[in-house]
Amino acid sequence: MTSSLHAVEQGGGSKVVVLLHGFGGSHAVWNDVALSLATGTRVLAYDLPGHGRSLDFPNAGPVKLAATAVLADLAARRIRRVHLVGHSMGGAVATLMALIEPARVASLTLIAPGGFGPEINGPLLRRFAAATDKSEIRASLASMAVPQSPPSDRSVETLVGLRKRPGQTRKLVEIAAAITRDERQGVIPRERLELLDMPVMVLWGTDDPVLPVTQADDLPAHFHLHHILAAGHMLVEEAPDLVAEAIRRNMKRRRRPSRPRLAAAS
Repeated sequence: MTSSLHAVEQGGGSKVVVLLHGFGGSHAVWNDVALSLATGTRVLAYDLPGHGRSLDFPNAGPVKLAATAVLADLAARRIRRVHLVGHSMGGAVATLMALIEPARVASLTLIAPGGFGPEINGPLLRRFAAATDKSEIRASLASMAVPQSPPSDRSVETLVGLRKRPGQTRKLVEIAAAITRDERQGVIPRERLELLDMPVMVLWGTDDPVLPVTQADDLPAHFHLHHILAAGHMLVEEAPDLVAEAIRRNMKRRRRPSRPRLAAAS
């Protein structure tokens, strides 16, 4: 496995699901989803570079670095194809992975993914990055979800523990400043998304306060988009059963037929 990149594995079987969390989180955000998927499926939930037990991964921060790091770790594990799932920043990482090595990705499920539009709630993400005590973390998480889905005590306690690691808060503040520079995030061009020929499903809460649901407008026609009514940004925890079922459904879909490429003009 790649040095300093941490993943938690459970379940077993011929199919492999890879779960990538959002900014400031860890593999633990997927606990309920992973438990649901692990029957008959091998599940790998990563801590992205600069987060959790991957805090010390060299040069952590850029999304592309995270994408290449996870791909390298999968290669080291001799895993040829995966069903790839990413939330928020993890969605941007997953999308780049699919663009870099499309043959490795059997299906792509994206949950309020980063990189699909320039708008981003920079003040909220920077506040979340700097939060260290229980009340600050709880308030930040609550601001990302809808009022009827308050953060669980388990989620808050997990993040409190992670933020106690030396250097974790400083690294998150650094990453947050980079990804919200000028109150805009980097955008993956729509023409690149058109190149993805694996089954792609996108879930987005209609009341997302971090990344507006309008960023899902005008996606490629072959993307399956599901608006989740009265849901916020933290869909993985707000609606874990729905997320797990969406992943299972997308795993059963077929790849798009390859389209012939036009020959370059001589």
